[in-house]
Amino acid sequence: MKHARRLVAGTLAAGALALSLTGCGDSAAPTERLAGRTAQPTPEAGSATPSTAPAPGGASDEAYKKWGLTAPLQYAPKPAQKPQIPKPGTGKVPVIDRIPVPADDKVVFLTFDDGAEKDPEFLKMAADLKLPISMFLTDSVASSDYGHFEKIRDNGSASTINNHTLTHPNLRTLSFEAQKKEICGQQERLEKRFGKRPPLFRPPFGNYNDDTLRAASECGVSSLVLWRVSMQINNFQYAEGSALKPGDIILAHFRGPGELKGTTETQMTTRMLQRIQEQGYRIGRLEDYL
Repeated sequence: MKHARRLVAGTLAAGALALSLTGCGDSAAPTERLAGRTAQPTPEAGSATPSTAPAPGGASDEAYKKWGLTAPLQYAPKPAQKPQIPKPGTGKVPVIDRIPVPADDKVVFLTFDDGAEKDPEFLKMAADLKLPISMFLTDSVASSDYGHFEKIRDNGSASTINNHTLTHPNLRTLSFEAQKKEICGQQERLEKRFGKRPPLFRPPFGNYNDDTLRAASECGVSSLVLWRVSMQINNFQYAEGSALKPGDIILAHFRGPGELKGTTETQMTTRMLQRIQEQGYRIGRLEDYL
């Protein structure tokens, strides 16, 4: 799938930071538009609704060595209470580009987009390390082997499958009805294939407008998820600053050597995990915080 470089300015909350970066596609350093600034409210009082999903982690003591890490990964347990997310306007879904956690809670979240690459070695890596991945799948590239992503979901890591449209268009160029077809159509296909209607949605390139927020709501989506950090071949690209911040949502892609200058998906992921470890962060499960 080929997507050209685009100049984008997403419609974000007041005070948002908009950046123009390479769209996700067949580039050597695939990334999508890094998302803007979201207000950081204080956590709500009271306990979160209990979840039946297992806590992230649970990798064997030796798994990290197998995949090129020098120390075991650290995983954040499910929080005792979920952070308070700003409420959206009537008939819209909230836009989330960073989870509002306390400043001393060094937790980040792994998300992988599209589904073009289906590397059997990555299946082994994700299972061995028990990586809690939020997958955002595009039907036009992922549907050739949805079973690949089902294996990631079912490997004991509590990974999830979410919506990234049917065909990966720039939604800002489409009418409300066309956007709704892209979003609802993928909701229906994923529900039919995996038995559950996804709660989360990510717009291609990070591009959206008010019609997107309304269409997503009508399609049964609970949150539109963006990001602040994008994994390239070797290093992170940041929306602001030069380091991870607590609550960062990290964007990666299911990509192979053809798009990564000969680097495999597992090699790229090892480098991503190394960067997380070098900065002293733990990995959380995104859905435990939303």
